[in-house]
Amino acid sequence: MSSAARSGTPVAMKSSVVLYAVMPLPLRGIDPSRLVARRVELGLTRQVLAARVGVSARMIFFYEEGRHTPTPQRLGRLAAALDCGVDALTGAPRGQETLVDLRYAAGLTLDRIAELLRASPVGRELRVSASKISALESGRPVRGRYWQDPEVTGRLVAPLAKAYGVPVRMVVDAWMRTRHGEQTPVLATRRKSGASETALATWRSLNQRQQVYLGEIMREDRMRETEMWMRRVQRLPVQKAVQWRVLPLTLQAPPSVVGYTRLQERLRRCDVHDPGAGPTVHALERRGLVVITEDSVEHPDVGTVGRVLVEITRRGRAAARAGLGEPRDPEPAAHLLSEWLWGVVARVAAAEPAGLEDDRLAGRSLFFIGVGYRGRSGGRPSRGLVDSVPVMAPGGTHVAEYRWRLTPLGRRHVVEYLDIYRELYSRIDTAGLDRIAGGEP
Repeated sequence: MSSAARSGTPVAMKSSVVLYAVMPLPLRGIDPSRLVARRVELGLTRQVLAARVGVSARMIFFYEEGRHTPTPQRLGRLAAALDCGVDALTGAPRGQETLVDLRYAAGLTLDRIAELLRASPVGRELRVSASKISALESGRPVRGRYWQDPEVTGRLVAPLAKAYGVPVRMVVDAWMRTRHGEQTPVLATRRKSGASETALATWRSLNQRQQVYLGEIMREDRMRETEMWMRRVQRLPVQKAVQWRVLPLTLQAPPSVVGYTRLQERLRRCDVHDPGAGPTVHALERRGLVVITEDSVEHPDVGTVGRVLVEITRRGRAAARAGLGEPRDPEPAAHLLSEWLWGVVARVAAAEPAGLEDDRLAGRSLFFIGVGYRGRSGGRPSRGLVDSVPVMAPGGTHVAEYRWRLTPLGRRHVVEYLDIYRELYSRIDTAGLDRIAGGEP
C-alpha cells in the first residue's frame, strides 16, 4: 500500500473502495498467495470465481496481484465462493483477531457498523461515526467526549459484539490487541437473580448445626472482606485474598489461656461451640464447602501454638447465600476466565520468561486459550492468551523444543485483571505474577 493511500490522501486509481481523506483504505487485506492457492486447489478459473463473487475476472486478477483490497462484503463473498473462512484468505491466526478483523469477518463497512452502533444509547452518547470507528480500528486517538472513559467505552462492547455476531470476550480481546497503552473498556459484573437450585439443595442436605457453622463462616469471611476494603480506602497495606480469606478457627491451647478466635465467638453466641466443632467443620469439608488447614503462631503467653484455619469455598458461599435467602454472588464479567482457565493461564504466567514445558499443558484448555485452536466445527476461535513458541538450540541450528508462553494479549490480560482474579479465585496460586503486572520480562 502506498504512503499516499496510508495517509488517507485521495488516490487516482480504480478501486473497489471509495477513498476520502477521512476514510483511509481498509486496514484488513487478503493474502494474495492464499487466494490463488485456494482457487487453484478447487480447480476454479478466475472467470468462474468472479461470477460467483459478482465481480469481473479482472478484479479477481487485481486481488491476486495485491493491487486492490476487497471490501468487507466482497471478502465475505470470496470466502463463501471458495468454501473457506475469511481468516483462510487473510492469514489472521485464530485467536489473534483485531477489531478490524471482526468487522471484516462480519462483512460490515465502516458506515454500516457506525449506523448500527448509533442505534444504541451509548453509540449516540459517543456520537459514533465511520471516521471514529476507523480511528478506533487503527489504534489512533478517537476524538470526542467520553471516548477516553473506560466506563463508557465498556458499554459499547456489547453493541459491537451483537453487530459482529461474536461473544463479548472476543471484542474485548480484539480491543486490547488493537489499542495498546490505553485503558481497557470496563465491563460490569453480571448480577445473578434468584438462588441456584443446586446451591439450595446443598444447603438443605445439611443438618441444622452444619447450617449454622457454614452461615457463620460466611459472615466472618464477609467481615474480613469489608475490613480489607476499608484498608484499601485508607491506603493501608492489604493482604492478598488467598491469605485473608483463610480464617482462624481455633488455637490448640486452653481458651482460658489463649482466648477465643472471632469465629469461635460467633459460634458461642449461636450456642453451637462445643467439643463437636471439629467433626462439624470436617463434615463441611468433605462436602467441598470449606477447606481446613493448620499452621502455628506465636502467642505472648504460651509461645508457639498450633492453629486450625478454615476457608469457605465458592460452593460453600453459594450454598450459604441460597439457604439464608441472600443475593447470589455476581458472575464475573463476560470477558473474564473461569477458575479452571485462569488456573492454566496462571501456570503459564508463573513460568515466564522461560516458558512452560510443552508436555505440561494439554487437554481442552488449549481450545479456549491457545493460539490457532478452535473448540469445535464452526465454534469460536480461542482467546489466544498462550502460544507454543520454538526454543532454538545453541547456535540456532535447529528447534530444540517448544514451550508455552503468554502472548502479548495474555500478558496484558494478566496485568489488567490479576487483582480481580485474586479476589474471585483466591485458591489459585498467583505467587510471582506481580512481577508481570509490574512490567518485568
